[in-house]
Amino acid sequence: MPVMNLTETRIRDIEPGSGIWRDEQVRGLMVVSHKTTKTYAVQGDVRRNGRHVRTVRVKIDRVDRIGLREARRRARELMSQIQSGIDPTSKPDETGITLKQALEVHLSERTFRPSTEESYRYNLDHQLVRFRGRAVADLTRADVRELFEEMKIKRGKTTAGGAMRVLRALINTARRVDETIGPNPCSSLRIPAPPKRQVEMLDIARWWIETDKLSPMRRDLHRAMLLTGARRSSILSVRRADVDLDRAVLTFRHMKIGGPMMLPMGRRLTEMLKTRLAADVVLGSEWLWPSSTSACGHVVEPKEKRRGDLPSSHEYRHLARTLFIASGAPYAESALLLGQKLPGASGGYIHPEHLIEHLRPFMQAFEERVFAARTERLLPPSSGALS
Repeated sequence: MPVMNLTETRIRDIEPGSGIWRDEQVRGLMVVSHKTTKTYAVQGDVRRNGRHVRTVRVKIDRVDRIGLREARRRARELMSQIQSGIDPTSKPDETGITLKQALEVHLSERTFRPSTEESYRYNLDHQLVRFRGRAVADLTRADVRELFEEMKIKRGKTTAGGAMRVLRALINTARRVDETIGPNPCSSLRIPAPPKRQVEMLDIARWWIETDKLSPMRRDLHRAMLLTGARRSSILSVRRADVDLDRAVLTFRHMKIGGPMMLPMGRRLTEMLKTRLAADVVLGSEWLWPSSTSACGHVVEPKEKRRGDLPSSHEYRHLARTLFIASGAPYAESALLLGQKLPGASGGYIHPEHLIEHLRPFMQAFEERVFAARTERLLPPSSGALS
């Protein structure tokens, strides 16, 4: 194998088909002369822990495409990798991970709420069933586009969009596991955002009369949903032990953001729950909102089927946020009272459990506004919507 001090002229003069010519200046660099082309390449031994692993040869480029200086620069970079024990010719192993396997990996990476995990599995078993057993690497843009268009016609844009968001997340998880998988095919889709929920303005005076027609426990539940603005899962899972009447603090242990939340209660809410606890003590239930017909022992559906004019739990949450601000609560305080994380890095430094007494005046002002509106129509009649 000839060795020479390569120059542009000498490379040009190398006879076609004459084989390999090594460079004196850069270790490992060579010119391979084929019958019709000449190519720069680098060759070296991969060693790990003093042991020879393999000899590798890496093509750099044809001599008519790059100059000798560039070839030497690339050769030095490649030899640096080789001498460090890295094989530049090796590629990630293909796993052949399927969408079903990707789901299990996705769910194992963090703790999801049971309802969230159920939603992922439902989408895979129903909306994405044709892809469930297929290797993620085999899914194409045409495949996902065809399914998306079909679902929009048969099940609507909202359902189709939700399924595609699940599919996108699972493919991204598979790509983290298998580096050989190409770009996410869902990137070619314009997935519609979920529609904004429209919440009608609440005539509190009329609403109060309507809630009076419910059973005492259901009546108090609806009023508590408005007076706390809590998420459905948070307020329904409150236990009797979570109501601290002495401190006027209500603890929500089932929170979307994780961890418990301690909410300062207004005077009227405190009195209402005190009466509720006393009335239900004979039931011997651990729950604040007990139900003898529910398998879990507490109310699971707060929406009144026969009274469609009463808001849902999430509509109460929208209304509470609006009323907090209307009562003078600043944006940050109203967010904390609803159990929301503040944006930005500083939000992680705020611990609402240490701000209970700071937040209490805003909660009390909000409560006073609601109770005053029982007779004084501080909010206009139903004529608009809150987004």
